[in-house]
This record gives sequence, structure tokens and C-alpha cells, in this order.
Amino acid sequence: MMRISETVKHLIIINVIMFVGTLTIGNGTLFYEWFAMYFPKNDAFQPWQIITHMFMHGGAMHIFFNMFALWMFGTPVEQVLGSKRFLFIYISAGLGAVLLQVGFYYFQYIPNYNALIESGVSSESIKHMLTNNEVVSGITQSQLAQLKAIFPAYNASMVGASGCIMGIMAAFGMMNPEAKLMMIFLPIPIKAKYFIPGIIILDLVSGLTGQSFFSPSNTAYMAHVGGALTGFFIMWYWKKNQFNQNRWY
Repeated sequence: MMRISETVKHLIIINVIMFVGTLTIGNGTLFYEWFAMYFPKNDAFQPWQIITHMFMHGGAMHIFFNMFALWMFGTPVEQVLGSKRFLFIYISAGLGAVLLQVGFYYFQYIPNYNALIESGVSSESIKHMLTNNEVVSGITQSQLAQLKAIFPAYNASMVGASGCIMGIMAAFGMMNPEAKLMMIFLPIPIKAKYFIPGIIILDLVSGLTGQSFFSPSNTAYMAHVGGALTGFFIMWYWKKNQFNQNRWY
């Protein structure tokens, strides 16, 4: 068994503490209201959620698989990069995940919101309908379709360390491209240089089409892609400018 590195250990402890707090404080809802990441247009959004959502999880299996992946990929990455650079990738990947996922939500939200405003629906009415999930009088079928299109984005919430871990996985893949990896549901060894890009492509397809392959349908797929791309570009920059390539292989 590979010994767990210090920063990875502390991150796992923080995630477990937050998960226990979610289960035990405020009937299971208070931590979500405070620390999950909400769409910025939603009144539930608070700036600190940009960071705190990375330490929240939606269930026992969610946190188990994320923490297992953090241990498996994070420990070798931290052993090579050191704690400061490892933590920089981890948090940066989480921020990259938020940026792409929220940007994707805005891509869905803004055109339909603007169309509603142009059609004569007031911003107060839009907010009321999205917040309370009810339709005010006078709404046409076309306007209703636009409301339905933006309702999921407006009411979306994000929890989990998946974006951070995807960034760490991307870093691991660049450091160990020949390492053979397997999925639980597909026990076939695949080299990291093929396995990790394949996972990212599947997440991108799922995010664009809504088709789920290995994750629950409510997964924030674009957050996975954003985290992975952030980790990749950071490692690419470091590889090109700061590190001796030979120490990775």
C-alpha cells in the first residue's frame, strides 16, 4: 500500500469533517445552504461557496470514490511536486472547474433570459418564477419553454472535489503517461496517456449531450473538464519552464 502524503491526508480529513457536518448539523440541509456552490444569479449564492463547495459531497459513495481517487493519484503527484505545488494545482483545478461549469450555465441562461426580457416579462417575474417554480399569469408557451430552459441552471448547485481531483489526475497522467489504470466497471488496464484523456472526452460528451456513461445524470460534467484542463495546462507550463523532464519518468 502506498503511504498517504501529508497534504492529501489533510484534505481527506477536511472533506470527511465537512461530510459529517453535512449529515449531523441542521437536518442535512444547513451545510448545503451555506457551502454548496449556487448559480451566481441565485440569491442562495455566496462568494465563499467558490471554495467551500470543493469540500462538500452529496453522499457516502460520492465522498468515498473522490477520496479514494485523491489518495491514489494525489499521493504520487504530491511526492514529486511537493505540498505547495500540489495544493496549487488542487485549488486551481477546483477554480477552473467552477469557471467552466458556471460559464456553461451562463451560456444556457443568458440568451433565454434576454429573450424573456425582450418579450415583455419583467426581471422580477422571472426571478419569482425561477425561485418558486411557479408560472405567473400571462406567460405564453414560448416564454414557458424559455423558463424551462434556464430553470436548471438558475437552481443548480455544485458540491464535490471532483474538479480538483480531475486536475490532479491530469497532472498524474503527464508525469506517468505509461502507468496502467483501470476503471472499476471496466477492469482492463489502459495506459494513463489514453485513459485520462478518454475520461475527459466522455465527460465533455456527457456535458454537451446529457448522456451519462459512468456517473449519475446530475453530475457537473463541465466541472470535470474544467478541472482536468486546468491541471493539464499548469503541468504543461511547469514541465516547459521549471522542471527537468527526466525526473518524471
